[in-house]
This record gives sequence, structure tokens and C-alpha cells, in this order.
Amino acid sequence: MVTVKNYGDVTVTPEEVYRFLGIRDPIAQAELTSEVESAIRELEAAITPRMCYARFPLHSDGDLLDLGFTKVESRDLAKNLRGCSEIILIAATVGLEVDRSIAKYSRLSPSRGLILQAAGAAAVENILDRATEEFIAEGLALRPRFSCGYGDLPLTLQREIFASLDCPRSIGVSLTDSLLMTPTKSVSAIIGIE
Repeated sequence: MVTVKNYGDVTVTPEEVYRFLGIRDPIAQAELTSEVESAIRELEAAITPRMCYARFPLHSDGDLLDLGFTKVESRDLAKNLRGCSEIILIAATVGLEVDRSIAKYSRLSPSRGLILQAAGAAAVENILDRATEEFIAEGLALRPRFSCGYGDLPLTLQREIFASLDCPRSIGVSLTDSLLMTPTKSVSAIIGIE
């Protein structure tokens, strides 16, 4: 069964935006403070944060994993899931309006577009972090999130993930022919339950 949650209050801090921008210098951060804070306010007005997830049993035979919704061979995912008997399949998005804002500013003000890109990435990570905290509060011991494209986990697994979670209907996220997510500020992942 797929569970869908809407989050109304995703918080993005300037520090998270600087981290996604790769800016560590305090002087450079101070120079961007007003622009970053303005971009965060714009993002918060445009955001429609949604998340969906489902739990599946896990069976492994070395690097061959039966994830409950499909089978995949991945040494790196097998290592991450070692000792787990169940997984959480999860997907989250901040919505299409954020993509529209990013596209608009990428033409009008490329620096603002980059800041909105970073703020959007921070926002979707915030949704996943909150979901993880909720799972832990339920008493689950979790492994780190693992997404398609990490290590040797094939990007083609996205098709099965999206079909299993019914992402287009559940949270309004679809896959392009090249397996990229639309809206772009979206993430899917596998979380092992110890």
C-alpha cells in the first residue's frame, strides 16, 4: 500500500543553500545573504511538498536482491542493505512551480536561478529528512537512503520504482525518456530497515 503525505511547512535555511551551492567562505556567504533569503521566501511561496512511500520485504542472495517490487543486482545496494529484511521505497518532490521559477530566473537572472536550484534541492532533502525522522520515531532502525545512480545501482530501476509507487498519480512526478524526474526537484530512494 502506498502512503502519500503532503507537507505544508518545509524549512530551508541559508546554510543549506550555501552547502548546495558549494560556498563555504563566510565572506562570500555574507555578500549573498539578502539574495539567498529572498530566494528562500520565493521558494516557500511556490513549494508544494509531497512524499509517497511503501514498505516491501527484502530477500538477498549475495548481490542479487529481491526488493519485493522487482529484482536487481547491485553490489553497492546489497552492501547498504546487509542485515535488513525490509525496505522503504520513497519518493518526494517540491512541485512544478519551483521548476517554473528556476526556468524563469535561469533566463532573467542566472545567479538567482542557481540559488533557487540550491534552495529546491535543500527543500526536497528536508522532506526526506523529516520522513526519515518520522520512521525513526515509529521505532524503525534505518540505513542511509540509496538512490538509483548511486554506485552500481542502475538508473533504469527508476521505472519499477515509479510504477510501484505510482508517482505520477501519487505525487505528480513523472519520468522522462532519459529517466530524469519531472519536476526536477524530486528524489526517489530505497531505505533499508534493520
